[in-house]
Amino acid sequence: MKIWLNDRLVDEKEAKISVFDHGLLYGDGVFEGIRVYGGKIFEFDAHIRRLYESAKVIRLEIPLSRQKLVEVTQQCVKANNVVDGYIRLVVTRGVGTLGLNPFVCKEPQVFIIADSIQLYPEELYEKGLKVRFAIIRFLCRRRSKVSII
Repeated sequence: MKIWLNDRLVDEKEAKISVFDHGLLYGDGVFEGIRVYGGKIFEFDAHIRRLYESAKVIRLEIPLSRQKLVEVTQQCVKANNVVDGYIRLVVTRGVGTLGLNPFVCKEPQVFIIADSIQLYPEELYEKGLKVRFAIIRFLCRRRSKVSII
């Protein structure tokens, strides 16, 4: 399998992220899970738009233009011969120090995985599954404003 990592496709075994990456240490990054049906990337424009909007909210600059990210995602799908599958597109804050300051991370990391996906065991697709759910309603008595700086 080929993985897009930062600026090129690499073999799966070569795809490595540092243990000091803030995406790993603090969950500092953004991602999209995108389906592929019949060789077409489902709602691709909406996914890309949401990825960039999410990154903007956390002040994370994606180091690729939207057009380049679209191109390399398509390249990754093609390289892995994905016709019906899943894409995991991830942008992490990058390597930093132990500590919460995101601005010590100088180079965001981009990786893209395109592969087949099976969400549940085959048996559940054949026989179905039972589902239970509960509705919980939360009431908020106080109203407060939250600011993001």
